[in-house]
Amino acid sequence: MRLPLVLVLPLLVLNVLVDWYICRAVKARATKSVWYRIALWSSVVLTAAFVLIIALPKRDGSNGSLLALMWSLFAYLSVYLGKYVFVIFDLIGKIPCLFRRHRIKALGTAGAILGTAVFVLMWYGVVNRYRIDVKEVEFADTSVPAAFDGYRIVQLSDIHTGSYGTDTTYLSSVVDRINSLKPDLVLFTGDIVNRRSDELKPFTGVLSRIEVPVLSVLGNHDYGDYYLWESDAAKAADRAALADLQKSMGWKLLNNETEKIGRGGDSIMVIGVENIGDPPFPVYGDLDIAYPTPDDGAFKILMSHNPVHWVNDIKDAPDKNIALTLSGHTHAMQIELFGLSPAAMRYKTWGGMYADSDTTHRLYVNIGLGEVGFPARIGATPELTLFTLRKAPER
Repeated sequence: MRLPLVLVLPLLVLNVLVDWYICRAVKARATKSVWYRIALWSSVVLTAAFVLIIALPKRDGSNGSLLALMWSLFAYLSVYLGKYVFVIFDLIGKIPCLFRRHRIKALGTAGAILGTAVFVLMWYGVVNRYRIDVKEVEFADTSVPAAFDGYRIVQLSDIHTGSYGTDTTYLSSVVDRINSLKPDLVLFTGDIVNRRSDELKPFTGVLSRIEVPVLSVLGNHDYGDYYLWESDAAKAADRAALADLQKSMGWKLLNNETEKIGRGGDSIMVIGVENIGDPPFPVYGDLDIAYPTPDDGAFKILMSHNPVHWVNDIKDAPDKNIALTLSGHTHAMQIELFGLSPAAMRYKTWGGMYADSDTTHRLYVNIGLGEVGFPARIGATPELTLFTLRKAPER
């Protein structure tokens, strides 16, 4: 696995220019030359390290190689994002120089402070990725059977076991937290691995400790689409292996299937579809196969990994009487500050509860437990969702 040069070279050139600007600024403004030497040699070391990361051969896309690359790039960018902030503020502060006025020193100072804050915030995100946030939701609907009033369901999503290598510490704490909530059922809404089924192997023992039944679906990462397979047969075998691993954990994988859950003479339906995504994610799922009569009166919970499925096909659809859809996928792009996330630019429904025009169809998007792409959660704290079903009075 190699980084594409079309992305790497512009980034490298930009960072060299940023370093050149900062070194010139430090040399002109610092009272002691040692600060210039520190700025210069730290830039040289970081640039050399980045070039080394690019140049070193990667071991056939192994998970260890991917993790090393992910951490290296995160460390590198945590420094340079802060530098970008400083340079932008400092350049704005120099605009008066075009009119033969003094630069605004306060903007340069503000840029240095904010740049440092960006660096600290990114590394805080590394710690925050292990803080589990349990969000409790009461879901009331007239179609909830009386016997299921008070029924407790935990949703978890987007574990991405490949991002943890073989370290089971975090997921062990997740399982302990799930069991402490005393749910009646656990629903997993996809992305248990990053690219291959063998990423799950170190964690099967831990995840099998969940004390109640677990139903699951596949997410876009679970199909092997992000790995270069030697043949279609090898890819299909890996997907079958993933299903076998989940079965060995005691989980039941619903591939366009429905599970009937009984309690006190009543029942609810849990529908699981394979991934139905928007481009560039392939469509594997089929709701008509999973549940041929979605307009019937049964209380139904649909597990569909990508919330776009609800937006496009369930929302405001009179022929689909599905009270609650559970999704994941977005991670809130692993960044959420003050209730705002860049995920909102990509997804209309990126986290929390949503409803259509008459609230007959509702969607909950869990922002996930794991991470992929960069090893941090800047805000966007890992989520477990505890739903308590309530029988609502007839309207």
